[in-house]
Amino acid sequence: MLLKSRGEAVHKAPVKLWITCVQLLGQAVHKDGQNPGITCARLMLAGERAARRIADILIETIDNNDAAVAACEMAAGNWAITIHFSGPPDEAAVRDLVALASDAKTAQALTFESVANKDWVRASLDALAPVRAGRFVIHGGHDRTRVAANRIGIEIEAALAFGTGHHGTTLGCLLLLDELLRRRTPRRILDLGTGAGVLGIAAARALRRRVLASDIDPRAVAVARGNARRNGAGNLLEVVVAKGFAAPIFTRRRRFDLVLANILANPLKTLAVPMARHLAPQAQVILSGLLPDQTNGVIAAYRYAGLRLTKRIERAGWSSLLLDRQ
Repeated sequence: MLLKSRGEAVHKAPVKLWITCVQLLGQAVHKDGQNPGITCARLMLAGERAARRIADILIETIDNNDAAVAACEMAAGNWAITIHFSGPPDEAAVRDLVALASDAKTAQALTFESVANKDWVRASLDALAPVRAGRFVIHGGHDRTRVAANRIGIEIEAALAFGTGHHGTTLGCLLLLDELLRRRTPRRILDLGTGAGVLGIAAARALRRRVLASDIDPRAVAVARGNARRNGAGNLLEVVVAKGFAAPIFTRRRRFDLVLANILANPLKTLAVPMARHLAPQAQVILSGLLPDQTNGVIAAYRYAGLRLTKRIERAGWSSLLLDRQ
């Protein structure tokens, strides 16, 4: 098992996606095509904050060519961290990483076992609980039949680094979107940094209007398009590759009534002024991807750009903001 240097830049995807980002290298396969089984480490935790700290340091430090890290919400608010290794792991080194993020007692609770062949992707998905946010329910295929008729079910399966919507930032955005749509009906909508497409699909399904979504990563764009088709919104969600507002489509669609941006604090601050230029009068903006201590800096950047904060909520250690153009 190889460990990454602590100084190495390793986040190919935003840290905020760790909860449902199952970093999959596949199972260890011999040259003859046979799979002898793998080693799995497991750890159960009582809350998300502790799970987030431990999963972050594991994802940062363990070489993802050697192991796959998954952190999933279980019943009653518990969290399970699993690490599937393609070869025999250095158990002491893994325990040291857990102790660094938590404490020695938690590190000792980590268990290792050899496991037979199994579809670990499916096992991880089956453990994910649906996310309910107002009228919206984000779920995997295994929960499709459990969505009530008066709710908008959005089926999202885990994909490489783009998440399934099981995160406090997505929950916060969806709650704010649900509340906003009870008072207003925006016509021109942008989901900036769409990732899996959850927010854009939610807006398109709720309003039955076309929504523009963008992402800097072409892989995310492909995932979002697939999710839109799966959820009956393929003709409503237009997904493009774009870095911020630097794409030709933004010269044609210059003004938006609603912008959804669930990314990270520094990119959000950088985008404040360009975003303001693309807002219609009385437009609204929903932002997330913010830790509580980053929120005031983002609010200040958007106040400078002419927007005022109208609501702030926190879910699972993350802040989400609703702002109005003044």
